[in-house]
Amino acid sequence: MTRYQHLACLLSDRIEQGLYRSGERLPSVRTLSLEHGVSISTVQQAYHLLEEKQLIVPQPRSGYFVATRKATPPMPAITRPAQRPVEITQWESVLELLSSRTNSDVLQLGSGMPDLTQPTLKPLWKIQSRMAQKQDIDQLNYDSLLGVAALREQVARLMIDSGCQLTADDIVITTGCHEALSISIRAICQAGDIIAVESPTFHGTMQTLRGFGIRAIEIPTDSVTGISLEALELAFEQWPIKAVVVVPNCNNPLGFIMPESRKRALVTLAQRFDAAIIEDDVYGELAWEYPRPVTIKSLDHDGRVLLCSSFSKTLAPGLRVGWVAPGRYRDRVLHMKYISTGSTATQPQHAVAEFIRLGHYLPHLRRMRQVYQRNYETFSCWVRHYFPCGICVSRPQGSFLMWIELPEAFDAVRLNTELRELNMQVAVGSLFSASGKYRNCLRLNYGLPMNEHTEQAIAQLGAAVERAMLACSIETVHTSSLTM
Repeated sequence: MTRYQHLACLLSDRIEQGLYRSGERLPSVRTLSLEHGVSISTVQQAYHLLEEKQLIVPQPRSGYFVATRKATPPMPAITRPAQRPVEITQWESVLELLSSRTNSDVLQLGSGMPDLTQPTLKPLWKIQSRMAQKQDIDQLNYDSLLGVAALREQVARLMIDSGCQLTADDIVITTGCHEALSISIRAICQAGDIIAVESPTFHGTMQTLRGFGIRAIEIPTDSVTGISLEALELAFEQWPIKAVVVVPNCNNPLGFIMPESRKRALVTLAQRFDAAIIEDDVYGELAWEYPRPVTIKSLDHDGRVLLCSSFSKTLAPGLRVGWVAPGRYRDRVLHMKYISTGSTATQPQHAVAEFIRLGHYLPHLRRMRQVYQRNYETFSCWVRHYFPCGICVSRPQGSFLMWIELPEAFDAVRLNTELRELNMQVAVGSLFSASGKYRNCLRLNYGLPMNEHTEQAIAQLGAAVERAMLACSIETVHTSSLTM
């Protein structure tokens, strides 16, 4: 962290703690320069950064003042899904979201795309270029069904930080995390079986269950502590649940990191009812805290946890390089891998393995964690400033996704229709539910560049939300008057 960033963080903390109150004049540039022993330009840079985050406002010939801000929105309460097995819906809405990804004219405010503009990705381009120049025929050929050995070795080393003691033979390379989840589910379940999922949860998992004819039972989930173990235990007692799918680290879409004590309790619960745990850790490396949070897999002693991840969110989704550590289900997972895609594309595996081996991956991760954390601070200020009161906002602990809950009568699907005219799109909350709940919620991506264009988009989105909330209120009043 540079000097001006350190000073900006210090001042930001003082503002958040109320030491500098709303509307209060801040110390002059010269005063802060003397107080902290830094140059005037350093103070000016710090103030400029705080101005970008809308924490302070300049007034000509008067100095800088703490911005008048709305109160921080509360966090979403624990969810209340219908706790019974249901058939999965929402495929058409997911297809609509996916089909617009390639339209460069539409600003994807709710996509799961990482930031691909950072300079720490340049070595990856060079590695791929060198590989193409070498014209190594082996890289155009099939490799092992397990995946390239060099990459599996690097993944095993990376997972030490998550508490896992894995070898290369414990890992199967897949075509992205999506395939890792898919073959894990197919290795355990058949059509008609029941799987427990967090609610809300990743729409890709939902649609995988739909495609295999598997029913989902949505379990209440807290935006701080994760899946309700009490509700899950009750579900186990009532239904023959084969597996639990969770995203415990930097959850998609709520952003929480499940406390380690609850991860241990989940393993104990799964052992008691002899169920598998499918752990999606695709965002785990992007946790802001260091060391990164442990995986549930690291607490598993009998091989019932299948750990799934990829480099799609940390490097680039177009690489399509993921992996699974399937534990006791290895043979079944390999069979499912064989009948789904066979071996994974060879060249991207070698490129990622080389990127890690040459020492580029960890510096890239450190940079991305810093970028996303700074982005979150700016983005959350914009949401607080431009969105109306009466919303609840998640507090992510990593990654680049934010969940916003609006009043119950709000219709985010209708909102998306209006946003099309502005060439914008959000991820509607109902995508993240088996039964189409959370229609009043949005998922937003703060991995976008924090520039004037993005701020303008959030301002337009906030105005559209406010108009929709007003329309909901009028409709509610009108409906009430008709029923009286």
